[in-house]
Amino acid sequence: MLSLFLALTVFCIAISLIKNRKDLSRLKVVETILFYILFINVGLSGLMAFYGHAFMADKVAATIGWAPGSPFQFEVAVANLAFGVLGVLCIRFRDGFWLATGIGYATFLFGAAYGHIREIITAGNFAVNNAGPILYIGDIGMPSLILILLGLRWKLKTSSQTDGIKTPYEKYS
Repeated sequence: MLSLFLALTVFCIAISLIKNRKDLSRLKVVETILFYILFINVGLSGLMAFYGHAFMADKVAATIGWAPGSPFQFEVAVANLAFGVLGVLCIRFRDGFWLATGIGYATFLFGAAYGHIREIITAGNFAVNNAGPILYIGDIGMPSLILILLGLRWKLKTSSQTDGIKTPYEKYS
């Protein structure tokens, strides 16, 4: 699923940037990339992760190397639901909302990365959804990228580069 959400994100970013290529500024490019990451990789991906952890818990647990039947898994499902809702709401709300969503999501995933790395070291757990791409792309790379983009966005918005051009999503703010 990780590759599907990444491909969809890249596709949507490319289409949006190509469609709006005449009015692009650095801020607009950063906001477009950040918007699609928050909406797709936080929002839609979070909703799918909720579904998997809540309704296919034993199957998902097996792919992570966890024992089936843990009530903890429903708590992980609800955390994913919360971030899924926040990511989808990024369509409507901006600025501080994007910042809070990004920081909260990054904190959650960095915590998940720590847990996965601990499992690799202490239990030799190299299950497909504990180690590999899910760890270094999903739990470390994506939240790092979100934080970098949020920092860039803040820097560009506070710099003298304000060009007065509205991004395609400002009508939702």
